[in-house]
Amino acid sequence: MMIPKVIHPIVFTHMGMYDLGRRQNMRKKPVRAGKGNTLNNRNYQRELDNLIENIKKEEKTPTLFLHSCCAPCSSYVLEYLSEYFEITVFFYNPNISFRELYVKRAGLLRRMTEEMNFRHPVHVVEGPYEPEKFFRMAKGLEDVPEGGERCFRCYRLRMEEAAKLAREGNFDYFTTTLSISPLKNAPKINEIGEELGEIYGVFHLPSDFKKKNGYKRSIELSGEYGLYRQNYCGCVFSKKEQERRMQEREREAKTRGSAQEKQRNSGKTL
Repeated sequence: MMIPKVIHPIVFTHMGMYDLGRRQNMRKKPVRAGKGNTLNNRNYQRELDNLIENIKKEEKTPTLFLHSCCAPCSSYVLEYLSEYFEITVFFYNPNISFRELYVKRAGLLRRMTEEMNFRHPVHVVEGPYEPEKFFRMAKGLEDVPEGGERCFRCYRLRMEEAAKLAREGNFDYFTTTLSISPLKNAPKINEIGEELGEIYGVFHLPSDFKKKNGYKRSIELSGEYGLYRQNYCGCVFSKKEQERRMQEREREAKTRGSAQEKQRNSGKTL
C-alpha cells in the first residue's frame, strides 16, 4: 500500500484513497515534545499536554496518522485527539489470529468513527490482513510470556508500518492507540515510536493514553456505542494464555467450593 508523498488531494479507504485537502507546501515544521531525563522517568502524558498547548498557540490543525488496534481502544483516543488533530486512523494488526475477527474489528472501527462526533475530520484506513508477517516475527518466541520480547516486536511490527505510511503521506505526526491498555508497556511503545520516527523522518506523538482516566473513558464509550471488547489482544499466544488463566481460576474456584462444602459437612457431623 503506497501513499504519495504530496497529500493533495488524497485520503485513504480500504486500500484506496480520498480527499484530505492538504497541501504539503503549506506545512510548518511540527511542534516537538520535550524529553525528560531518562526513558522510564518520563511522563509521556505531560509531554503530550505540553505539545498540545503549543499547537493551540499556533492555531494550526496538524495531521496525525494513528495506528489503531481496535475500536474500544481508539474510542477515547479519537475523542481526545480529534480536538487538536486531523486524524487518519490506520487499522493494521497482523497479530489477529483469524480473518473473521480482523474483519469484525475493522468494521466496528468504521462504524464507531461514523457514529461519533469529532471537531476535526477523522478518516479510516484498513490495512491488509497479513498474519504471515506476525508468525514470521514471532518465530522462536512462541513460549515467551505475555508482555515480553514477542509483544515488543509485535508493537514494532505494527508501528513501523504506520511510520512508513505516515512518512509517505507527509503526515505531521504518527502514534498508536496501544498505550491505552493497562497491560501494554507505555515506555517501550514510546521508545519504539521515537526510534521509528528517527528512521523514517516523521515525528512520533508521545502517548500514555491510559492516563487522565483514558482507559476508564474507553470502557464508558464502548458501552455507549455497543463495542465488542475482547479479553486478549487477538494473537494465538495471548488467547492461549487467557484460556490458561481462566482454567486456573476455575480450578481455584472449584477447590474453594470443595473446601467450603467439606467444612459445612464437618459442622453438621459435630
